[in-house]
Amino acid sequence: MTNIKKIKLIILTAIISCGLCLGTNAAVQNNYKNHKKPVTTVQQPVAQSVVNNYELTKSLDIVANPTKYLNKRVKIRAIFDKFSTLGLDYKPAYKSSEKYITFLIKRDDVINHVVPLSEMKNFLVREEAEKYIDLKPGDQIEYSGVVFSNALGDAWISVDKFVVLTQKEKSKK
Repeated sequence: MTNIKKIKLIILTAIISCGLCLGTNAAVQNNYKNHKKPVTTVQQPVAQSVVNNYELTKSLDIVANPTKYLNKRVKIRAIFDKFSTLGLDYKPAYKSSEKYITFLIKRDDVINHVVPLSEMKNFLVREEAEKYIDLKPGDQIEYSGVVFSNALGDAWISVDKFVVLTQKEKSKK
């Protein structure tokens, strides 16, 4: 008798489980059919400021999609961080360390700390960079150039024009 009771219990459990599954599936499909598609709004493109054939662009936009800006002329306003050798002599996006120096800018999305935007390699001719040897982290700059590579998923910019907008006061010794 115990085997018959076990079989009846298993069959009853299977029937209840199937019923619950079918009921849940029907409710989900019914909800899916009645689900309204979200209304999407078309956002009008924001006019980009173009100065001397250079598109005024945010650094984080370029870093987020370097392929979109590949071979484009861009102009960036940023906070200077430091001169560096980052990315120099890298074969896929070659710039000679003898002729160029890299500079880093501060990330725009970090407020209370100085974090360099290392995903963007900015190459400046050494002769030009030597004119700005007194630059300090926090100085405001503006530069124009061409995004010449997107190697490693980063933006590689050959800088054509470099301007210091504001400099911090030099500390007196």
